[in-house]
Amino acid sequence: MPNPNAVVSNVISFDPPLDRTPAELLLAERGLFVELEAGRRVRLDSADQRSPGFVQILDGLNKLRMPVYLEIDPATSVITRLLIPHLTRVTGVRQVDESMLSVELELSHARHVLRRGQPDFDELERLLREAVTKRELAILTEDDDHNIIDVRFFKPGPEVPLPPYPPEVPPLEKGLPGWIRDLLGRIWFWKCWPWWWCCCISKTKAQQVFDAMNATSCNPLTVPAPCIPFLYPDDGCWARAHEMCRLMINLGLSPKKVWIRASAGHWLHVDTKNNPACYVNWGWHVAPTLCVRGPGFFQMQSMVIDPSLFTSPVTKATWKSVQGDPGATLTDSDASQYWPGGGTDSTYSDTNVRLAYYRLQLQNRAIQYGSPPYANCP
Repeated sequence: MPNPNAVVSNVISFDPPLDRTPAELLLAERGLFVELEAGRRVRLDSADQRSPGFVQILDGLNKLRMPVYLEIDPATSVITRLLIPHLTRVTGVRQVDESMLSVELELSHARHVLRRGQPDFDELERLLREAVTKRELAILTEDDDHNIIDVRFFKPGPEVPLPPYPPEVPPLEKGLPGWIRDLLGRIWFWKCWPWWWCCCISKTKAQQVFDAMNATSCNPLTVPAPCIPFLYPDDGCWARAHEMCRLMINLGLSPKKVWIRASAGHWLHVDTKNNPACYVNWGWHVAPTLCVRGPGFFQMQSMVIDPSLFTSPVTKATWKSVQGDPGATLTDSDASQYWPGGGTDSTYSDTNVRLAYYRLQLQNRAIQYGSPPYANCP
């Protein structure tokens, strides 16, 4: 692997046990040690301001039964760097240009790259292409800019919740062409006129719903459950959208979802102050929608609720326009659809796992780069 002092493992236990605050444990006479599944014992540096946060992240990954990537000082066994890997399948590897490869992951809509010139590029490329061929789970570690630095294969246990591969496609999409589905939808729409207008909410109510969703946003340094990590826009939109739909349904609303997919050979590109690089790239994205009355009498429009991008509800056209690909396609779905290819998460069990995972990603970034928004972003 590129770094001989890096270890990828699950956390087994803490010594002493976590019955005090991280700060108290770090100041204890013996310090705080972490027992890893790989049979290694590592230590947190009490003088490192990141250490209390690292304790919380390690404990969170331990509860999720997810691996952690640690770089260790070989002389002192002190943790010098912590990264949270992806536990997923690699679905594609393609050449972008002479300088990099683009890597697509099953459980991600972010852009991941492998850059030439980094240590062990050839070995990492071989492992990635092997992962595509075998369709086996991989532990893939990347830095905060989504540059891949470590790839290892993983054999899952029953405690690791993962959706089926490949994601199932809804029967309706298999059986009917899109234009027929659209026609049937229009017939049903007019059959219900004008009663549908009364079922839509007002613009004022839509803003109140948006504010309620935005109020669930995480504090980046503490990420208390069940907050939603809107401030980590890089990845996890499907879980954020599913949780927002659950909350809206509990409010007596009838949300749907809108999906956007980048056109062939392109990526969605969004400028944001919530990433230290001031932008994120996605292959696709999803957010809830609500039927809103207006702009005129007996008129309605579908408004997108997306606190990761906006401060108020917006039209689907506006939502698409900020994502940097005019050729991108939009697709509507019911709120129950969990993944772009189909499938549901009616118990919200996978949603909760993904949200917990991305809360830890947000916390790890905030510990090392500070809390968003980032002042260097225009």
